Amino acid sequence: MVNKIISKSQEFFNRKSNSILSAAAIIGVSYLGSALLGLVKNHLLAARFFGGMETDLDVYFAAFVIPDTVFQLLVVGAVSAAFIPVYQEYFEKSEEEAHRLANTALTTVGFYLLIISTLIAIFARPLAGLLAHFPAEKLDLMAGLIRLMSLAQILFAVSAFLTGVLQSQRRFLIPAIAPLLYNIGTILGIYFLSSRYGIYSAAIGVVFGAFLHMAIQLPTAKGLGYWPGIRWQPKHPGVLSMISLMPPRALSLGLDQIERWVAVNLSSLLAAGSLSIFNFARQLYVLPISLFGVSLSQASFPSLAREALSTDKTQFKSTLSKAILQIFFFALPASVLVLVLRIPLVRLAFGAKNFPWEATLLTGKALAFLSLSIAPQAVTNSLTRALHALKDTKTPLVIGFITMVFFIGSAYLLGLSTEKNVAGITLALSLGNLLDFGLSYWAVRIKVGPLGISTRIFKMVIVSLFTAVSLWLPMRLLDQLVFDTTRTLPLIILTLVVSSVGFCVYLFFCWLFEIEELKDVIYIVKKVGNWRKILASSDEVLETTPNNI
Repeated sequence: MVNKIISKSQEFFNRKSNSILSAAAIIGVSYLGSALLGLVKNHLLAARFFGGMETDLDVYFAAFVIPDTVFQLLVVGAVSAAFIPVYQEYFEKSEEEAHRLANTALTTVGFYLLIISTLIAIFARPLAGLLAHFPAEKLDLMAGLIRLMSLAQILFAVSAFLTGVLQSQRRFLIPAIAPLLYNIGTILGIYFLSSRYGIYSAAIGVVFGAFLHMAIQLPTAKGLGYWPGIRWQPKHPGVLSMISLMPPRALSLGLDQIERWVAVNLSSLLAAGSLSIFNFARQLYVLPISLFGVSLSQASFPSLAREALSTDKTQFKSTLSKAILQIFFFALPASVLVLVLRIPLVRLAFGAKNFPWEATLLTGKALAFLSLSIAPQAVTNSLTRALHALKDTKTPLVIGFITMVFFIGSAYLLGLSTEKNVAGITLALSLGNLLDFGLSYWAVRIKVGPLGISTRIFKMVIVSLFTAVSLWLPMRLLDQLVFDTTRTLPLIILTLVVSSVGFCVYLFFCWLFEIEELKDVIYIVKKVGNWRKILASSDEVLETTPNNI
């Protein structure tokens, strides 16, 4: 009986995903779970380390940026854009040769990562001073955290290649579970070690979480015939091919990292806790973008890539238009909900004795500015992928550069001169995202012509405005007359009741305005009973990238 249970469990976890929907469902659910665990993690961080004239939590968030930047540029850039397509090409010819390529690529990338990580460890103190404006003793602490968390990136490098191998063979479940274990490892480190090691407990948790992220994937990889090992052959044709594919993706990631460095640098010039508040607000802002924008854009990408090969772009435009409208349908009410319920959401996510009311209000203000660009930023993912499907990687890079320059200038102006707090930086980020969306939409329109969706988007915006009113009025009335929101349970009930009212109003006005995307949702709900058949009805593979945070 026990052997049968073990056998069935292994079969379930090693199951091959044969459709876009099944892979998207796995990744979407795992992302939601990882995001919720991330909120628990940050709640613990706020409860244990937020406060004081120079909060250690700011130092921790700043320290994380340097090793993670190296990982994003070197490892994520290599695996997501270069390793997976080359590995798949080799795998179709010879499974054994593909596994040799994997270890050769891992050894080559790992070698450079080890050298860079060693240099970072040696020069951690001056790098800390370059990135942030903390007092000397906090920069010393930051250097120590950088050195410790650099170890995690080496473990993540091995894990990223394991993820690449598994996803190339359509095994999505275990790689999707790995980020959950990473967050669990970090939470355990904070919970059990914070009283003894202080903020170092979070860094220890990061290392432990990275180990779990790697370890969970090893058995499945071994079952597929792959085991990570050292194989030094830097002139291997597959490795050279991989390296040639890396620059565009690395440059794109580099622009994102520059914006991140600027945000850290500016936040460290503001009041203590500003960087922590920025990260907390950004985490709530990113959740709906990833849940709706990233998942739907990834699901549509294989179809867009295939349809872009045709000289007639009618079907391409139809697929892209449908993806954009679906994202707006979900992301617009989500952005409205985040805007109106920002304070309850911040209190539920990060509220603690060490997280004062002033910090809650500032986080809410920062989140309000970010919420303005949730829907456009979610759609930008699809627009960028559409350009990639058209084999145009230059335009997204140019747009990314323009957006980066705009963000840097406006962040310094709004963050240090106008708002003089972290909310100014989030406003600059939101304006930059709106510019990114506008330029990307314009670029796609030039490539394929008008998409013909402006009227339908306008109707969704109007419906979302009605939804905003339906959220704000009951929230104010219930907060003042019914619920004692100084307590957690009434605050949860208030949030659930108001959200339910807003959801019903949104659906009603979508029906009244005859918004077609509502019909798609109703159709999916009716088909829930046939979910097994639906999930198995396609042979397409969903493109994904490793997640190391």
